[in-house]
Amino acid sequence: MKFYQKEIQLPAFNRGYHLITDIIEKALLELATIQIGQLQVFIKHTSASLTINENADPTVRIDFESHINKMIPENMPYYKHDYEGADDMPAHIKSSMLGCQVQIPITNGKLNLGTWQGIYLGEHRNHGGSRKIVLTVFGS
Repeated sequence: MKFYQKEIQLPAFNRGYHLITDIIEKALLELATIQIGQLQVFIKHTSASLTINENADPTVRIDFESHINKMIPENMPYYKHDYEGADDMPAHIKSSMLGCQVQIPITNGKLNLGTWQGIYLGEHRNHGGSRKIVLTVFGS
């Protein structure tokens, strides 16, 4: 059994959903040494999230952003946590709803994602800045 772990810093992204599959694959040369295993991707932030979804049509990511903003709007009168602006508390809720990690099988040295699947960073802040993710690979 092999284990690899590294932390990488993503570039700052605008608010919305962004494919980061290529960034992750380029950071993990060790993938090629794993015939069967798992990749765990964990984000070290409470106002951004990770999820897996459509990687081909960019309008899916636009629709994600539009829909989640209707589900979890800004400036709700019952929000108490607003020290960093109107997008602060909604960003925390969105992050908890979507999650802070994803797990992907590794088969024959490659991520075993579906044909139309990619790893999304959900940036829920207007100015979230650079985000750190931890990549953990294990397998044989």
